[in-house]
Amino acid sequence: MRSADRSADQLRAFSIERGIQPQADGSILISTGNTQVVCGVSVEERVPAFLEGSNQGWITAEYGMLPCATSTRSRRETNGRSGRSMEIQRLIGRSLRMTVDLTALQNFTLRVDCDVLNADGGTRTAAITGAALAVRDAIIKLTEEGKLENPPDLLPVAAVSVGIVGGKVLLDLDYLEDSSAEADGNFVMTAEGKWIEIQATAEDGSISEQQFTEMMTYARKGIGELLSLWQADI
Repeated sequence: MRSADRSADQLRAFSIERGIQPQADGSILISTGNTQVVCGVSVEERVPAFLEGSNQGWITAEYGMLPCATSTRSRRETNGRSGRSMEIQRLIGRSLRMTVDLTALQNFTLRVDCDVLNADGGTRTAAITGAALAVRDAIIKLTEEGKLENPPDLLPVAAVSVGIVGGKVLLDLDYLEDSSAEADGNFVMTAEGKWIEIQATAEDGSISEQQFTEMMTYARKGIGELLSLWQADI
């Protein structure tokens, strides 16, 4: 039995709370089951050195987990990010840069902070889904303030995890499922149905082509449901 008696292709209950950090230019608290991530965006009127003079903006991300987000306290990353955190924040940044034409951001940098309050599986995919919505809010604010000459079109993006547990493909793994999975994957997709990134790893054995196809089918279904968050009133 899965948590909340979910079927194999069923997401955990999900929700967002906007404006969770009033001093940020855009912020979202996203909850997927017991996983909660705060995604805040700060706008800087400058770009990294490698983009100076290019008339192109930038989006970058940082990811961290609060010490008490897990069942046993994790070390606060005060002396630099762990390899895992670096990998995740690069994934988030790559995904977010697909939401907008960066030239439309002119010379602004959107710096996105994703902080995990509670971790029960799927933290990186929740961070991507929530951060994309926070970026949307930050761009809307820039537009309303008249700081963007040509407001960019935004391409909705969301992400979800899919794994194989006990030989069965399951959508949106919680921690107990993830910790015993034979394989797990993270899928990032646009509202156009195009994949941005797919990460799939076999932990015990290998993944058959049939299983991988089923994983993609489940991911497409789950992301389609998460993209409904983009229809929320703004």
